[in-house]
Amino acid sequence: METLSTNLSFGGVQGVYSHASAETGTDMNFSVYVPPHAEGTKLPVLWYLSGLTCTHANVTEKGGYRAACAQHGVIFIAPDTSPRGDDVPDDDAYDFGKGAGFYVDATQEPWAQNFRMRSYIERELPALIAKNFPADMGRQGITGHSMGGHGALTIALRNPDRFKSVSAFAPITSPLNCPWGEKALGGYLGPDKAAWRDYDAVALIDSGARLPDLLVDQGTADNFLTDQLKTGLLALACKKAGIPATIRMQEGYDHSYYFIESFMADHIRWHAERLG
Repeated sequence: METLSTNLSFGGVQGVYSHASAETGTDMNFSVYVPPHAEGTKLPVLWYLSGLTCTHANVTEKGGYRAACAQHGVIFIAPDTSPRGDDVPDDDAYDFGKGAGFYVDATQEPWAQNFRMRSYIERELPALIAKNFPADMGRQGITGHSMGGHGALTIALRNPDRFKSVSAFAPITSPLNCPWGEKALGGYLGPDKAAWRDYDAVALIDSGARLPDLLVDQGTADNFLTDQLKTGLLALACKKAGIPATIRMQEGYDHSYYFIESFMADHIRWHAERLG
């Protein structure tokens, strides 16, 4: 692991790091904020998965999480959204290829070799975090925005013993039922929609996967709400499954980091209460 930068912030250290990933076959960058703490203390961890076109840098620079993480003693981890590099296949569109990994393990060529973001987030990066940071991996939460909200929900639903808290900002709730999802899952996984269900939060809940509870914030002025995000499908699935879900429709907010920054401290406090 290589340290690219460190900065002191709210008494803690905001770092950006790089490592050679066996899963993606590329170098991967990620950011970690470690709040001030007594030497030898192990801290709870909150994963943040970013949305389309983003890298680790978007939330690191615009997310407004460090004060709350310092207050509540939570490590904040922001991975990249896809593999990078000149040899990595790409697409001209913003919603497929680099910057649009959708947190899946691709099975279709030419994507299968590098686009293994599910395994990277679920296995490889956590092992690196556990080895190099004062993280209590028995106290993990996860959140994310848009495509990253989809990632947070599906990863948590597939790994119920790992995450004690789950939230999302404007998540893609059902890729099986929106243009972004149909394009990405069809491209990465092929035409058999049965293979897509592992990457659809609504489908996972309908199939029996459960969360202890859930917090979602969604702006009413989000231009992707109706066609792509479909928050109502998630609310209905949670209600049918008996999952305690707080889904807050925030009047006038859009899909941007101005929205995320406005409610980030709420989410960190909510996670901290559940991570102990």
